[in-house]
Amino acid sequence: MRIPLDYYRILGLPLAASEEQLRQAYSDRIVQLPRREFSQAAISSRKQLIEEAYVVLSDPKQRSTYDQLYLAHAYDPDNLAAAAVALENRTESTKRGIDTQSMGIEITQDELVGALLILQELGEYELVLKLGRPYLVNKNSVKNARKSNNLADEEIYESAEHPDVVLTVALACLELGREQWQQGHYENAAISLETGQELLVREGLFSSVQAEIQADLYKLRPYRILELLALPQEKTAERSQGLELLQNLLEDRGGIDGTNNDDSGLNIDDFLRFIQQLRNHLTVAEQHKLFEAQSKRSSAVATYLAVYALIARGFAQRQPALIRQARQMLVRLGKRQDVHLEQSLCALLLGQTEEATRVLELSQEYEALAFIREKSQDSPDLLPGLCLYAEQWLQHEVFPHFRDLANQQAFLKDYFANQQVQAYLEALPTDAETTNEWAVINPQYFPQPKAKNPHFHNNSTKTSAQFNHSRTPNPDLPETPPRETPEYPNFSPQMWNSSGSIKSDVPAAERISRGTNQHLNGSAKSAASSHSQKRRRRKPTPSASRERLPDNRPSSRRPRRRRTFPNTIEGKTRLVWRVFISLVSILVFWVLATTAFAWLKNLLFPPPSLHDVQLFVQINEPPVSIPDPKSKPESEEGSLTKVQAREVINTWLSTKATALGPNHEINNLEQILTGSALSQWRLIAQQNRSDNRYRKYEHSFKIESVEKIGLFANRAAVEATVKEVTQLYENGQFKNSSNDNLRVRYDLIREQGKWHIQSTSVVN
Repeated sequence: MRIPLDYYRILGLPLAASEEQLRQAYSDRIVQLPRREFSQAAISSRKQLIEEAYVVLSDPKQRSTYDQLYLAHAYDPDNLAAAAVALENRTESTKRGIDTQSMGIEITQDELVGALLILQELGEYELVLKLGRPYLVNKNSVKNARKSNNLADEEIYESAEHPDVVLTVALACLELGREQWQQGHYENAAISLETGQELLVREGLFSSVQAEIQADLYKLRPYRILELLALPQEKTAERSQGLELLQNLLEDRGGIDGTNNDDSGLNIDDFLRFIQQLRNHLTVAEQHKLFEAQSKRSSAVATYLAVYALIARGFAQRQPALIRQARQMLVRLGKRQDVHLEQSLCALLLGQTEEATRVLELSQEYEALAFIREKSQDSPDLLPGLCLYAEQWLQHEVFPHFRDLANQQAFLKDYFANQQVQAYLEALPTDAETTNEWAVINPQYFPQPKAKNPHFHNNSTKTSAQFNHSRTPNPDLPETPPRETPEYPNFSPQMWNSSGSIKSDVPAAERISRGTNQHLNGSAKSAASSHSQKRRRRKPTPSASRERLPDNRPSSRRPRRRRTFPNTIEGKTRLVWRVFISLVSILVFWVLATTAFAWLKNLLFPPPSLHDVQLFVQINEPPVSIPDPKSKPESEEGSLTKVQAREVINTWLSTKATALGPNHEINNLEQILTGSALSQWRLIAQQNRSDNRYRKYEHSFKIESVEKIGLFANRAAVEATVKEVTQLYENGQFKNSSNDNLRVRYDLIREQGKWHIQSTSVVN
């Protein structure tokens, strides 16, 4: 067999190498041993080829002849006559195995492993595969032929070098895959690694090398997913393979924010950055399917991403049912973090303007609130600013994360003008019913109804059934029920339907289009009249209320109840005695209880005995020191002072500038924030970092008031006037700037002797 090797390549030397370099290279090659999995025969074969090269090149006469042959082939490969003359001048010892045409060496079957080892050490991985694969194919065909002739297993001869050749080819696949990995050809690298792994598995050899290849395949998996999903959408087979790899990766991790070991080498933060990078290569339908399935693992991150996908797909494809599903998921997510702004946007897209404004007031996103209020200055409500913010939010924060929506424009006017959207919004519950729905989830913000009428429940159930029946099913979208009772244990159908029979005469889509046109044209009169009409329409008349409440009670109950009331003098006297005896019994019980408690306290915790010491009092000195009238009164121990409040607010504004700045120092937020404020600002900072966006701030503030909350000295409220100049940078480029003057209320709590900000809100 002819191998394309020459003696200089075997020793890794140039043609002009000195004798000292020759000896050093020979010594290094002999000492350098291959992997421990190779047999002694393979190591000896390699050593034999190295020694043969050293013997020829260390002899000056043989080296001169070999150099002539080498140069003749290098400069004139077709001049075979000169090469033949040079070959005739060589001694007999050097004539063996030299090929004058290809400048290679002839080797025997036993020397194949040594030659392949040397080629692999030289980085000729593709050449190793080219020479080793035919050998393995021939061996396997011979082995299968002998088995088909019903020969016994011991009669089937397998050469000793076969496992070494298999190992060499598998290692060449491994190194070639790593080389392609470094070059950024991830799918080609996976093919090379899988080829080597399949060879070892088929032969049943070298489990340690199989594990090494499998470990590289696991680490390569995220890179393969990104490469496959970044392909054009026309290559459906490759992209489907990428989605399948992504599903397997999520299963191994236990979800997006799972803690299982998937052998990819990515921690939770790295994997979240990987998911954020991956979103730009997925369509809105792919993200919808992926993240909605992952949200069933009770993952807050997956739920939030699913909400974005539902809103984007519902708006782009004019499917408000998906937006309603997103709002239901936000209700579940709202138990963990502040998502009132997203809830308000969903309510707006569902045509529930009053609900959108009401939920918006609960949000702590004071930057967004400031923008919305600024754009709604000439309007009696926040609808114009909210519509403008919704369009910009969809255009710049939602659509860019979907490859099929990145270049799509977001216009609320076109959305609400769609006939399918209008038909769906007309069948939705009114704002009053939606208020009761939010009251179930957030009872602290809404008063509870005092009575429930079963007639309302039946009436609204009938309306809901008619709506579900009239909907046109879409085979590409999942069926979204009007409400999901099992997911929310606090859900009350009667509260949801308490005003189900009240129906507005003006379409919901028309109300939103009025608000949108108002914000586009700068007029606020139609919005004011629209809201007043809605309030008048939703106030039920007494006659209507009486018609809805059928009187099914028997007429005999009212006289029977009056007869039981104590109208006689004897009955009144008996009632007075009962009240008196009850009061006396309560008083006696209280006296006995306090006496027993005092006795037990003295028994278990006796007071210290007082010694009979005479109090020393002088006439010219008071028994108690009197403070100096000119001295300042001391502040209450533990209460927050204005100086401390100034330090806390200054620390917070500095920390905010660094967390949202170019370096994104998010960990510093824990030093000044706690509770909901910490989770809210940490999420904002992480989103800015993933979007390659940062802000530069200039702050100045003035403390207006400091007050203690309740009876505890560990809680305080600070109101301050904050002047904030913001410069927004995106992808290193200046985007826009803003200058806000806000009056902010900070709720502080002292933890472990240090004041932290628990929540912030903008004060009108």
